[in-house]
Amino acid sequence: MEPTQVARTPEDEFLERAGEISERFLGNIESVVHGKREEIKLVLAALMCGGHVLFEDVPGTAKTVLARAIAGSIDDATTTRIQCTPDLQPTDVTGLSVFNQKDRDFEFHPGPIFANVVLVDEINRAMPKTQSALLEAMAEQQVTVDGHTRELDDPFLLLATENPIEYEGTFPLPEAQLDRFLLKTQLGYPGAEDEVQILVEQRYGHPLGSLRPVLDVDEVRVLRRAVQQIYVDPLLQRWIVDLVRATREHESIAIGASVRGSLALERASRAWALLDGRDFVLPDDVERLFQPVLIHRVTFRPSFLAEARTIGWTAAIDAFQRACLAVAPRPRPEDGASFARAT
Repeated sequence: MEPTQVARTPEDEFLERAGEISERFLGNIESVVHGKREEIKLVLAALMCGGHVLFEDVPGTAKTVLARAIAGSIDDATTTRIQCTPDLQPTDVTGLSVFNQKDRDFEFHPGPIFANVVLVDEINRAMPKTQSALLEAMAEQQVTVDGHTRELDDPFLLLATENPIEYEGTFPLPEAQLDRFLLKTQLGYPGAEDEVQILVEQRYGHPLGSLRPVLDVDEVRVLRRAVQQIYVDPLLQRWIVDLVRATREHESIAIGASVRGSLALERASRAWALLDGRDFVLPDDVERLFQPVLIHRVTFRPSFLAEARTIGWTAAIDAFQRACLAVAPRPRPEDGASFARAT
């Protein structure tokens, strides 16, 4: 007797197509940014969720290459780079209206924010008024100049960087703007073998020159719709909320993550599951994304920062995550969670 085959639904076929698109997208970017699959997945997860990414990284770690590779992988997508300095004005980012003497009228000249992928380099070197000009763009995907609101390109992904070494003459981002970033991460230096490969590949030019698009804007929209259809078990949703609430109650925290943190962790987990080829979220996805999604949304007390200087930031943050997991332990299948989508 042959086993009974489960009929495939249109939703199954749609998610399978989305999985194929995401793997093609990821593979194309990996052809120029080597040895950073996990970090690339984080950035693509942000793009698929309509979010933005903050890199705290030293110069020369392929952040610009990554931004250009993402735009270069999408047919007809554009990329721009904004180098932040203390004299950078808001209109240098958003654009401005210039009087046209021929037409005797003002015409709008769009700024570099009007692109699909925007790299904002050393964002903490810009004045607060310029940083705030990015807030509307990140939150609403639009800018308002001279009383007129203009929509930004779709898709829109903003990648901002901070240099973790030089803080003189910088303006730290306010909590409200930090909370607008879906996640915060770093690329870091490549491994030795990957660095050798970079030397070989760039002997006669940069591999970005031969990068070709592998998807179009409509397929990016497919990825975004697919993320919304990834299954999250109700127990996992409750656990995500409990984890975020645990950050508000920890003794080392002055201000915990907001409701926006709960939304971001759940959405990012959906995107991460899709990038892993699944149509459902696992507890491992939530744990993996806890730090990049939540740590920049909390304000630590001075006592925690003093301890972090002693034992190291990574060890301190790992201990903080373990403390939150102790307060909100991960759900288990025996608790009634199936995790996988019911057939």
